Amino acid sequence: MSPTRDDEPVWPDDAVEVGRIIDAWGIKGGIKVLPFSSDPQALFSSKRWYLRAPEGRPAGVAKPPLLLRVTSAREQGDAIVAMAQDIGDRNAAEALAGCRVFVSRASFPSADPDEFYWVDLIGLTVLNRADEALGTVADLLDTGAHSVLRVVDQTASPPLERLIPFVAAYIDEVDLAGRRIRVDWGLDY
Repeated sequence: MSPTRDDEPVWPDDAVEVGRIIDAWGIKGGIKVLPFSSDPQALFSSKRWYLRAPEGRPAGVAKPPLLLRVTSAREQGDAIVAMAQDIGDRNAAEALAGCRVFVSRASFPSADPDEFYWVDLIGLTVLNRADEALGTVADLLDTGAHSVLRVVDQTASPPLERLIPFVAAYIDEVDLAGRRIRVDWGLDY
């Protein structure tokens, strides 16, 4: 992620969508961001937020800047309020409403040994204790009590979906380097 010759920012290869700008905040160009995580540390750990315009943005509306250089960010209720060098007033902040916010995965804080970012689990192969492939992680669901892996087996006809609780009782090992998760789960569950 290095600047081009014209010092224009470059979209990071490891960009992860972490939130959406929902409104302006205050009169000095603050923005209000709805984070996609209940623990929005990725937004706090990076001072470089990348923006994409929302889908269906009307023609003739100015494109948002590619990069915001965040000077401050803090939680306010369920949202994050932030100030950036590139936003001078409330009108400029309002023009960003609906923009999708991305940060580089490399800027995420380090996870504890038994903690994982969902983005790192998506796409991993899931194997049971008998070395039978159950499919790959398509996404995760948050049930409140714990997360649930949504595993899809594309080799089945029609594709088969399994929901496996992401708890120690069923998850034996997560091997990010090997791109696999070992579980205590049968083919017929």
